[in-house]
Amino acid sequence: MGNLTGGWRYKEPSTVEECDSTWGSDSESEEQEAAEDDSGISESVSPSETGRYAADPGDMSPQLTDSPESAPKIKRSFYAARDLYKYRHSYPNYKASHHPNEYRNLRFYLNKIPLVPDGIYVEEILTKWRGDYDKLEHNHTYIQWLFPLREQGLNFYAQELTQDEIKEFQSTREAKRRFLAAYSLMLDFYGIKLLDKSGNVARASNWQERFQHLNESQHNYLRITRILKSLGELGYEAFKAPLVRLLLEESLCHSTMPNMQHSALEYYVYTIRLPASRRRLLRFSRQHYRPAHAFLWGPPAKKRGAGGNGGGLGGSVGAGSSGIRAPAPTPEQQRKMEAVSSRSVGTRSPIQDLVAARAEGTECVSLGSNLTGLEGALIIAGAREGRNEYQDMVHL
Repeated sequence: MGNLTGGWRYKEPSTVEECDSTWGSDSESEEQEAAEDDSGISESVSPSETGRYAADPGDMSPQLTDSPESAPKIKRSFYAARDLYKYRHSYPNYKASHHPNEYRNLRFYLNKIPLVPDGIYVEEILTKWRGDYDKLEHNHTYIQWLFPLREQGLNFYAQELTQDEIKEFQSTREAKRRFLAAYSLMLDFYGIKLLDKSGNVARASNWQERFQHLNESQHNYLRITRILKSLGELGYEAFKAPLVRLLLEESLCHSTMPNMQHSALEYYVYTIRLPASRRRLLRFSRQHYRPAHAFLWGPPAKKRGAGGNGGGLGGSVGAGSSGIRAPAPTPEQQRKMEAVSSRSVGTRSPIQDLVAARAEGTECVSLGSNLTGLEGALIIAGAREGRNEYQDMVHL
């Protein structure tokens, strides 16, 4: 809020909801809107990720059961949400360094100076390190030079980017060419190949070995966050969504990297500056996340009536992404559904399967068209009788 004497003052977000604008105006018509000036930046090693990975590596993929009652009560990380909020909003409280701007990141990419402290030039990394996975895995100084940010990283010899240097970098063809080569180098290390100049990616020929390594070598998750942020800083914002989509597919749909699920949803998606792009990725993730009731990343629950609870992105696991679950059917409702759905004597209908699965505490099969689990069964049963008793209770 502005004032007469001091101009605009930045107010630090204090909740996950304040940090996350993804679902602020959830409308499919906005999918075509231009990217809002959610420009932001960087990550080197921020306290949010450093603390999470170092303190409890298992937190990266919480082991959730299929039962809401037995699932651990995890919540979204406020520190991650705040860190990525600052990145997307170009660090509202950023203060430029008093040191002279030496453009060291640009000069490094022009092959004029080596990275410090190793004394290695970028051209050597690009030509000799490709395929040397042991070196790429165990050397921890090059990543801050290859993917610079406006934050200090673990390599304190690496210099933070500045706005002026970013502009100069984006207008220098040689630097941009090498930057894309560095991106391709790291993708190959992770078992992924860059397909075109639009940033589309796919599995590389070495994907099985590399995905298995990536699933186990979880310090690379921090590197991927940094790579995504640096892409946005240096003019390749459009490259983020294809990579994040592939990582979500691999971790959620194919289970090639299950340990990455939480990092992909908590960090990678939220490096993307356009809310519409984040919504598309989260809707896709919500369809494939298991257990479905434990999806934490929205949309938030809608207020229902005067006594409704609006819920939030950091709500309890048992509430699910919509914030509510349909109640178990009464015996009378169950008989109605069975009568409507049964097609032949002695054959149990899909809806009966769902009711039985709900009673047994197992995961329900999908009915398609975004109607999953018992909630979908109840809606279909009501619709067949010309009404929907649960339309005000179930938010799909």
